[in-house]
Amino acid sequence: MTRWALIACRIALGALFLWAAATKLPDMNAFAQDVANYRALPGALVPYAAAAVVGIEVVAGVSLITGIAARPAALVLSVLLLAFIGFLAQALLRGIDLRCGCFGGDEPATWWTVARDAVMLAAALLVACKPQPVRRTAELPGV
Repeated sequence: MTRWALIACRIALGALFLWAAATKLPDMNAFAQDVANYRALPGALVPYAAAAVVGIEVVAGVSLITGIAARPAALVLSVLLLAFIGFLAQALLRGIDLRCGCFGGDEPATWWTVARDAVMLAAALLVACKPQPVRRTAELPGV
């Protein structure tokens, strides 16, 4: 994979997660209700989980776009995406009819949502695992 393709992947992933956070921030109560509808967490933890998801999305998105600690940010997003996939799959397998809560709006959770998250997971893992080459401007003599 070329250096520029990896940078484009990193920036696109960062922008996607910043957009996802931006759609949740205006109505955190609605997002917390979306999280509760998955029926995967005790009710007392739902507001904290919702706030943590949005916080992680913002910090990781900024990190990916700026390139500062991009690999650790991509690793954190990989874990978050694995959790999303697990929560989505368990809800769908249990027949729970719910909104995804991913990008605001009324998008229903479906197996296509799981597939989309799997594609984002692949991109996050690529950024996390593939080091970006460092350009050397000059070689030190004798090294």
